[in-house]
Amino acid sequence: MTSWNLHPRAAFDLETTGRDPRTARIVTASVVVVDDSGAVAETYEWLADPGVEIPEETTAIHGISTAHAREHGRPADVVAAEVGAVLATLFANNIPVIAFNASYDFTVLAYEARRHDLAQITPSPVIDPFICNKQVDRFRKGSRTLVALCEEYGVSLQDAHTSAADAEATLRLADALAAKYSALRVDVAELHESQVGWAREQAADFQQYLRRIKDPTAVIEGGWPVLPWQQAHLAMT
Repeated sequence: MTSWNLHPRAAFDLETTGRDPRTARIVTASVVVVDDSGAVAETYEWLADPGVEIPEETTAIHGISTAHAREHGRPADVVAAEVGAVLATLFANNIPVIAFNASYDFTVLAYEARRHDLAQITPSPVIDPFICNKQVDRFRKGSRTLVALCEEYGVSLQDAHTSAADAEATLRLADALAAKYSALRVDVAELHESQVGWAREQAADFQQYLRRIKDPTAVIEGGWPVLPWQQAHLAMT
């Protein structure tokens, strides 16, 4: 049995309208597929008209304005369906999809699918460098953003906060983590299941920390790679 990083793998990233994955809409999406050697084999990119205003503070991050998305973007339901279809094909072929802070991106996609009455996908196997890094380097100090970790591991990240650049950088970061930590060089199904538990434990630890020093009512969700369904959030959108 060989590690997942010696086989074809893919990366997935979204840029959206906001921080809450249950209400955010897709603005751009990218999927990058590489072969066994890590050479890019396929790249998919989408620009959507999310059907809602893109807040100025969000445009400042990813560079897509409401006007640009309305003029050049495709219908949100079409984009969500196509993204879901590409990912579903990868999963059906047991090709791992790497996503940084995966519970955000896959939750956005799940709510978009419900919003537009599309088929839901089952995201598995998924690899999340954010969760993996927190597990293998628990006492690391400082930021664990994609930008910070790419800098630490020598991964090139040009045009940060564009979905295509972030997707490929996420994949290269996952490879770098696997190269350094043998605990991550395992069968992809085993790694996926481990991350479910790691994410839950990490959320519980962070919630305990926040309740102790800042907010006794703080709640940190540990669902991974998709947060639990909440009807109220879809009703608000």
